[in-house]
Amino acid sequence: MRNKVLAYAKETYGTEPEYLWERYPDCAVLRRRDNRKWYGIIMTVKRCKLGLKGGENADVLNVKIGETGLRDALIDNRGIFRAYHMAAGTWVSIILDGTVDMKEISDLMDISYLAVADKRKTK
Repeated sequence: MRNKVLAYAKETYGTEPEYLWERYPDCAVLRRRDNRKWYGIIMTVKRCKLGLKGGENADVLNVKIGETGLRDALIDNRGIFRAYHMAAGTWVSIILDGTVDMKEISDLMDISYLAVADKRKTK
């Protein structure tokens, strides 16, 4: 799923992943090209950090939802969780293990991309 997410980002937004931290070589940041704001980050975390059973690692994608009500409606604690390792607010973590299908993931990426747009330019 990680590769599908990265392919969608490239095809839809022309985004190349950025690997910013030597200590976390699998951590990929997705930014808008116009304002450089993050609209996604893929990380590898232990499943237990999401409240799931097992100590093995899982890829997750964090995206910004933009409004608390929608965030709370999306969180099911099976495939979509409160954002792991992001500031409190309107971000969610999506586990990239097939629990959430690519159509829903791409829809959430689209919401995130719009949520971090420069609001001054959209008025």
